[in-house]
Amino acid sequence: MRRFRSIRNRLFLLFMGCMTGIVILVSILYYNRTLAIIHSKVSDIAEKNISQTAGLFNLMLQGYNSLSKSLNSNYELTRLLQETESNAAVAIMNERTITNIIGAAYYSRNEVVGIHILSENGKVYSYERQFAGVIDNNYAQTDWYKKLQKSSGNMVWLGLYPGSPINTMQQRDKVFVFGRKLYDLTSHKEIGILVIETNPSPIMEAVSNVSISPGTKVYILGEDSKIIASSERIGAKQTELDKIPKPSQDENILVDNTSDRLIVAANTSMAGWTIYGLTPKKDIRAEVFQTTKFLFIVVMVLIILSTVLASIVSRNIASPLKLLIREMKKVEMGNFSGSVNVDSFDEINSLVSSFNRMVHRMDELIETIKISTVSEKNAQLQALQAQVNPHFLYNTLDMIYWMLDEQENERLSRVVLSLSQMFRYSSNWEEASRTTLRCELEQIRHYLTIIETRLGGRLQTEITAGEAWLHVMLPKMTIQPIIENAVKYGLEPLGCRGVLKVSTVAHENKLHIKIEDNGVGMDAQNLERVRTSLSQKQSGGTLKSGQTWARRGIGLRNVHDRLVMMFGETYGLQIDSEIKQGTTVVITIPIPPMKETEDEHIDRG
Repeated sequence: MRRFRSIRNRLFLLFMGCMTGIVILVSILYYNRTLAIIHSKVSDIAEKNISQTAGLFNLMLQGYNSLSKSLNSNYELTRLLQETESNAAVAIMNERTITNIIGAAYYSRNEVVGIHILSENGKVYSYERQFAGVIDNNYAQTDWYKKLQKSSGNMVWLGLYPGSPINTMQQRDKVFVFGRKLYDLTSHKEIGILVIETNPSPIMEAVSNVSISPGTKVYILGEDSKIIASSERIGAKQTELDKIPKPSQDENILVDNTSDRLIVAANTSMAGWTIYGLTPKKDIRAEVFQTTKFLFIVVMVLIILSTVLASIVSRNIASPLKLLIREMKKVEMGNFSGSVNVDSFDEINSLVSSFNRMVHRMDELIETIKISTVSEKNAQLQALQAQVNPHFLYNTLDMIYWMLDEQENERLSRVVLSLSQMFRYSSNWEEASRTTLRCELEQIRHYLTIIETRLGGRLQTEITAGEAWLHVMLPKMTIQPIIENAVKYGLEPLGCRGVLKVSTVAHENKLHIKIEDNGVGMDAQNLERVRTSLSQKQSGGTLKSGQTWARRGIGLRNVHDRLVMMFGETYGLQIDSEIKQGTTVVITIPIPPMKETEDEHIDRG
């Protein structure tokens, strides 16, 4: 036991145990998480597949239902089926007409392989690919015929048959059979039974869409819980399917992951069928086999590396470790004057010598860094002094203004002056982001001077604000982004002269600043999206980029957030818009008490 009390062995066991434990723990957590994600994704895929399959069945059966209805609503067909002609030539012409009508319906859909009409007088009219007219004389005793006789005119989905239930010569290929009673739509008299046979390939292809693994079994059960179609050649036992839960009418889709297999089921509204997909859990677990194999290899490599590292670390650390650590603590406290003196193995002596040199070197580097830091700050100060002073830009713009004024270019000089004032206003943040309504409106007038010049007289502006509210405080650059949105997205696309109004309305202790335009406006959907973005928290979802309403909403959202941050949740923006009528944005800010307003006016006056 004494051999395990040495520093080398203890360090080896500690390092090896910690690394192995961490690797195993992380591997187990990773494996379980990966397995859960795969199970969840497989369940989602299975649910999506069976939902799509149910939708395909509904569309397919709707088409079949429309085909049968088109025949039942054919006046010429219903009339000829009821006629009894003694003249043989006329009877033959009537039969040929009936066959032509059936043939037209036959060629309307590629998957139809046979259409049969069993009239009340015992005659059978058929249109098939081959062997037409070879009829089973005992069809009246068959189950499918009895089902159709019991129906009241609604569609009866008979399911898959190994061959034609009517044509005795067509027994090699499977067919999907459905039918309904035919009625005279005028007298509501029964005139026969319609039976349609189709190629089952579309149904079987839709069934295969439910499979998510080679072992998946897919079944289609009718309203009587009998198997209509199956992905298996032989089929499943009916008792096995009776134990499987069915989706309710409200859910339509069922996902059961509690047993040894994944069960998904969906109802089809058209035929009342239930589609089942049964996937063994072992097939799902097979999906993680490669991941498990790779994880096992990684774990083994990490354990081997941990063993090697533990051996190296434990072998190269000896008794002077405590002394070395104590000296390192002194260095940590900022004392770089000490040194370690030991007489041990050559490796340890070399380590201690390196430590002493490192400490001495660190002391030299600290002094060097101090000198470099002072030099760097001086260089930064010189670089800052070399930058262009904003006042130089103001003075330059003013100089351009006076030069244009001397040349009597009044229009361009106004634009330059407005630009100078806007730049001076937007770059002056000495008082943070607060300003008065008066200053904000002056900024807007400068901005509109530039915009009106650019639009060439296509913009008419009306700014009316109560004198009593010009000293109310609000965030700087609140109105300008809203007006910019109104001009860019509302008035510029208008193509004619537009009107922009800015006004103030006081209600109780709130001031409403209204910005109205008669531009193109927004439809209800985009308006609702912008409103939703304003109502979300500041860390909420983002708007879709690349769309006009999204770009417009980002500017409004920024203004709204700044108002909420300054005044609270009850203040901010409200927007209303109507397509081709215009947009109205209302800024709601608090009205301070009169004394507070007067004091601020005096302080700023």
